[in-house]
Amino acid sequence: MKDGVVVINKEENITSQGVVNRVKRLFGVKKAGHTGTLDPMATGVLPVLIGRGVKASEYMISSSKHYIATLLLGITTDTEDVTGTTLTTCDLVPTEAEVIAAAESFVGSYMQIPPMYSALKVGGKKLCDLAREGIEIERAPREITIFSLGVSRISEREYTLDVVCSGGTYIRTLCADIGKKLGVGGVMKTLCRAEASVFELSEAHTLTEIEEMSESEREALVIPIERVFMKYREVRLPAFFEKLCRSGLEIYLAKIGFSAECGERFRIIGADGFFALGEVREYESGLAIKPIKQFDV
Repeated sequence: MKDGVVVINKEENITSQGVVNRVKRLFGVKKAGHTGTLDPMATGVLPVLIGRGVKASEYMISSSKHYIATLLLGITTDTEDVTGTTLTTCDLVPTEAEVIAAAESFVGSYMQIPPMYSALKVGGKKLCDLAREGIEIERAPREITIFSLGVSRISEREYTLDVVCSGGTYIRTLCADIGKKLGVGGVMKTLCRAEASVFELSEAHTLTEIEEMSESEREALVIPIERVFMKYREVRLPAFFEKLCRSGLEIYLAKIGFSAECGERFRIIGADGFFALGEVREYESGLAIKPIKQFDV
């Protein structure tokens, strides 16, 4: 199988695109892509879509993420992490209770300003490329959501943050924002993504591990793209209706004896298994399900 998802445990000092390039070579595919950049210093879950699996990227980029990070207080840098140039330092040491209160105040939705050292594009150019040229531009804040944030003390200046957040959240910026709220500054010291979309660290493999595998062992790592959509109910179509669906036509629920609500999404199953994501819509003749993305063509 050369279509689906390969869950990579990204190691330090490699870019996310660098991981994708190596996956393409290892699996012999022309198409591949990741679903959310991890900084070179970061480790952890990086789902890489290969072959026709890349069609699922739009449904995964905005999914929630789970991170384990180390917050270092008393310093600010231009990158908001320990790899950057130091801008300020502070000798004040907040209490553990103050740190926890400051961190937990960010739980919920808040407007976060993306860092200059990020892969976000403005005017067709990555912010990090502009930053390396010494150019800083104003960035519009974006609404992100911190679903949960656990805090545990490592030392008087270091804390572990266990964060579940919406896609598009910058953990470096969260660390900087916590430090700013405490009045002492803060940066991200380490970052590991423990979960992305429906994929967990326990099922991820490093590139080094994959390189040592046989071709058959590698192919066994490819997870069917259906896994991304398991939260949706399935609808199984008889051969006649499957043919119509594959042609992009709507299938009226009454004709297949199925009930659903308008707007509901489904995994559409045919004779050979999952082949499309469908959505129920209202038509002149009633509710019908129509494919919005087909994955085997």
